[in-house]
Amino acid sequence: MSALFDRMVRLFEDGHQREIPDLLTDARFADASRTADAAVLIAVTDRADDDGGPGVILTKRPDYLRDHPGQVAFPGGKIDPGEDAVEAALREAEEELALQRDHVRLIGSTDRYQTGTGFDITPVLGVIPPDLELTPNPREVEAWFEAPLDLVMNRENWTENEVFWRGANRRYLEMDHNGFRIWGVTAAIIVNLSRRLAWRG
Repeated sequence: MSALFDRMVRLFEDGHQREIPDLLTDARFADASRTADAAVLIAVTDRADDDGGPGVILTKRPDYLRDHPGQVAFPGGKIDPGEDAVEAALREAEEELALQRDHVRLIGSTDRYQTGTGFDITPVLGVIPPDLELTPNPREVEAWFEAPLDLVMNRENWTENEVFWRGANRRYLEMDHNGFRIWGVTAAIIVNLSRRLAWRG
C-alpha cells in the first residue's frame, strides 16, 4: 500500500464533495468556433520525503507545435473518438513519454479547464512509481522534468501577472523552476487542484 496514494484519494474524495468558488478558467476568452475536448495526466511520483518528496511530471513542448508551442505542459492531448478522458490521458502519456499505463494508479478526473485557444481539458490525477525510465517522443516533447509537489501546490510560490489579450485583461500565474517557466494553463490546473485537495504539504 502507498501512504501517498491513500492520502491523495482521501483528499480527492473530500475535496470533490464541496463547492469551490472562482476556480481559474479562461472560458471567457475561448473561441466557440474552435473547441476540442482534451485530457492531461497529472502524474505524481510516489517519492519518499528523504528522497525529495513526491513530484509531478511535466513536459516542455517543442517550439514548432501549433498549439501552445514551447510551453510547459502535462502529458496530454485531444480525446479521440470512442475514448473517455482517462483513456486519452493514459494514451497520450504513453505516446509522449513511454509512461506505461499499468504504472499509473488512477485517482480520478478533476475540474475541467477551458483554454482561450479552444480546448476543454479534463485533468486526470494518478500516482506513479518514482524514477521510471521515461523516453520523450521528440515530435511532441522537447524535455521533461519532475517538479516538487509541495512547491507547485503552494499558492504562495506563484507570481500573478496580467496581460491585455483579446480585448480584456487576462490574469495568469507563473513560476520558474530550474529554468523551466511554468505558467498559464498548466499553472491554473495545478492551483485549481491544490484548492480542491486543500493540499498542505
